Amino acid sequence: MASPLPRQGPRPLPLHLTIAQTVWTSCWLASASWNGASTPWSDPTGAEPLPTLTPALAAALTEASRLPPSARARAADRELRRRWTLFLTGIDRYRHHPYRRTLPDPPVLWREGSARLLDYGPASGRPVLFVPSLVNRSYVLDLSARRSLMRWLSGQGVRPLLLDWGTPGALERSLTLTDVIAGRLARAAQALAARTGTPAPVAGYCMGGLLVAGLAAIRPDLVPKALFLATPWDFHRGDPTNGLRVTALGRAFAPAIALTGGLPVDALQTLFATLDPLTAIRKFTALARWEATSDKAEAFVALEDWLNDGVALPEAIARECLESWYGRNLTARGAWRVSGLSVEPPHLAGPSLHIIPANDRIVPPGSARALADAMPGAEVLEPTLGHIGMVVGGAARPMVWEPLKNWLLRD
Repeated sequence: MASPLPRQGPRPLPLHLTIAQTVWTSCWLASASWNGASTPWSDPTGAEPLPTLTPALAAALTEASRLPPSARARAADRELRRRWTLFLTGIDRYRHHPYRRTLPDPPVLWREGSARLLDYGPASGRPVLFVPSLVNRSYVLDLSARRSLMRWLSGQGVRPLLLDWGTPGALERSLTLTDVIAGRLARAAQALAARTGTPAPVAGYCMGGLLVAGLAAIRPDLVPKALFLATPWDFHRGDPTNGLRVTALGRAFAPAIALTGGLPVDALQTLFATLDPLTAIRKFTALARWEATSDKAEAFVALEDWLNDGVALPEAIARECLESWYGRNLTARGAWRVSGLSVEPPHLAGPSLHIIPANDRIVPPGSARALADAMPGAEVLEPTLGHIGMVVGGAARPMVWEPLKNWLLRD
């Protein structure tokens, strides 16, 4: 049997390589010019002290200071080459790993355009509609046989139905957020209610939570209970520069948006990379140290495949996300409108649970907490997990899945 073809990711690969080269080249230049003098580890302005040296780093600097300049330069060169080798080895292992996702799709309950409502059953379970982001594939909630929130819930008295947005076709590239929320999402919720006899709770993950909030504002009859998983709301809280940075990058991508009719996947990945530019270095270096056939390596590859399998955002939706959400922060200001109606959390009726991961680097916890704070009677859970780890990580089941299930089954 032929080996699977190498993957195209990690996307965008040139950006990850450039960041790594920039980081390590600057380290090499700094080491070459270092004279062994003590490094000032406090802010000369007196505003804020910098983190103190760890004992290991302090010892390494002391040892390095005893070496002659030529020896220090050679040692720095060896270390940087070692790190480059590990990083490139990790990327190569990922690109050639034999794992491929083979989970079969469950039955389709409803379909419209590229969107499908996947029914994980059983028919006797309590139905709940899960709404993922528009920019990532829905199967992060059904990642693998070992890490599937959907399949686990289906064995716990819940009937999860996952709205798979699919890939927008030519006729869908003109969709707006109102078209998605008041149109496709509302009709999916209506189809589910017609099949089960009553509206089901609606759960939104990340951007999907914003779509759920929009639906609750214009069709409260379709959202009896709302569950928000790492849902951003105040785009300027936690990192005041985040909105400006994303908006500036969005403007830089404006020609590509106009040319292609949407925000390309690699542009989206670039936006995510700006949140933590060193992520790729850390994770692929770690992969290089793991046993290639280990469960840990396979789980890494499964998740990385999903991360690189993004979806281009239609032009109108991309502009609204970048300009109205990140740029003008209309959500937190109570000025975001769907179908002409304001989406104001204090007016969103019905019970709600907000799961806000404390270690989230994609959605700052303060951004998600703004929505919970504004909704009357909101319940909040803050697991010590990350944005993606909350749904697929090793601790996701006890810290998120179990309480999520208990809340959904509560009368």
